[in-house]
Amino acid sequence: MLQPYREVFARPGAAAFSVAGAIARLPMSMVGIGIVLMVSEVYGSYGLAGRISAVQVITHAICSPQLSRLVDRFGQARVMRPAVVLTGVGIAGLVGLALVRADPAWLYVAAVLTGAAAGSIGALVRARWSYVLTDPRAVHTAYSLESAVDELVFIVGPVLATLLATGVHPVAGLVVPVVAVIVGGAWFVSLRATEPPVVVREAGVAHRSVMRSGGMVVLALVFVCMGSIFGATDVATVAFAEEQGSKGTAGIILAVFAAGSLLSGLAYGARHWVSPLWRRFAIGMVVLAVGVSLFSVVRDLAALAAVMFVLGFAIAPTIINGNGLVQQLVPRGQLTEGLTWVGTSLGVGVSFGSSIAGAQIDRGGSHAGFLVVMVSGALAVLAVAAAIPILRRGEARHAQAAALAVRDDEVAAEEPAAEGPAPV
Repeated sequence: MLQPYREVFARPGAAAFSVAGAIARLPMSMVGIGIVLMVSEVYGSYGLAGRISAVQVITHAICSPQLSRLVDRFGQARVMRPAVVLTGVGIAGLVGLALVRADPAWLYVAAVLTGAAAGSIGALVRARWSYVLTDPRAVHTAYSLESAVDELVFIVGPVLATLLATGVHPVAGLVVPVVAVIVGGAWFVSLRATEPPVVVREAGVAHRSVMRSGGMVVLALVFVCMGSIFGATDVATVAFAEEQGSKGTAGIILAVFAAGSLLSGLAYGARHWVSPLWRRFAIGMVVLAVGVSLFSVVRDLAALAAVMFVLGFAIAPTIINGNGLVQQLVPRGQLTEGLTWVGTSLGVGVSFGSSIAGAQIDRGGSHAGFLVVMVSGALAVLAVAAAIPILRRGEARHAQAAALAVRDDEVAAEEPAAEGPAPV
């Protein structure tokens, strides 16, 4: 199973940018929970903590795709070098302001700066893989690897942030993200050999957003529904564990959920698939929706952990296939923006799902929250069903364009031979 991963890592510079990207991605799983733990302890208000965290998430959702558009136009290093510094300043500002118990208004400012400058490191890493690898099967393996890295980050990050904030100091949970974004981000943007070149556009050609594509719109909608599943599941799991008298177990169960996804992502990437990508994406979403329906029969923590571990096996392959569909729907010169949009849509869905599930849990307990999960799954299936015709056409156009490109390359390779030797 490891051989395909060894082959992609054998490409010059691949291991370096993948590891640097993994380090730089740690903040995405630590900043939100770090803000909540720090502000709730220092200022004594979960409401304030939630609002500041929400501002950071919303700002990131708005600004991240726009930052990626700039990356596609001007290059990763040119755009992300100052963005990395600003992100580090924003997180460090949150820490410093909390230490002196500054007016909460300044915490909102620091949260906006952090969210606006963070960008999408995962999209940047995947764009590099698409540049250094030409074989679609190798790209599939690399994307699977990065999905596994995402899951690993979400297993380690929240646990580390919680341990630091509760065992060392309330602000300690945000110290690691500061170091990670500066060290990992600076290392990543310094690796210029693997940076995708900027696609130069003809004079007068506007740089249109990828969201003018119908395929990207429906794909983003599906990812919002998928994110809602995850967000509602997180909140409902915490509530269920508390009802069972073991709230601390919630973190372990969520880690089991992510572990199932990590294992499936690695296994999925080790195999080369021949069935259409849109079909695999649709099947994965249906399996995920059917799986969450099992929450209705869960009665104890052991059963919940077992269901979530098995359910996790549907997550990474579905996300991998979704990112693969982006390659078929957007021009190569706008790949970073396209990948960022699906990641942002997932994050927006997580926010929606967690907030709606939280309100329902206040009224009817954890099973009301799991009902939100099941409704989100049903909506995701409906969204996929509506998207299939568009995704099929996008895959067909991509295959046709790839075939034409191969033919052009073959013609170009044959032309010198057809000329023959120069006359004597």
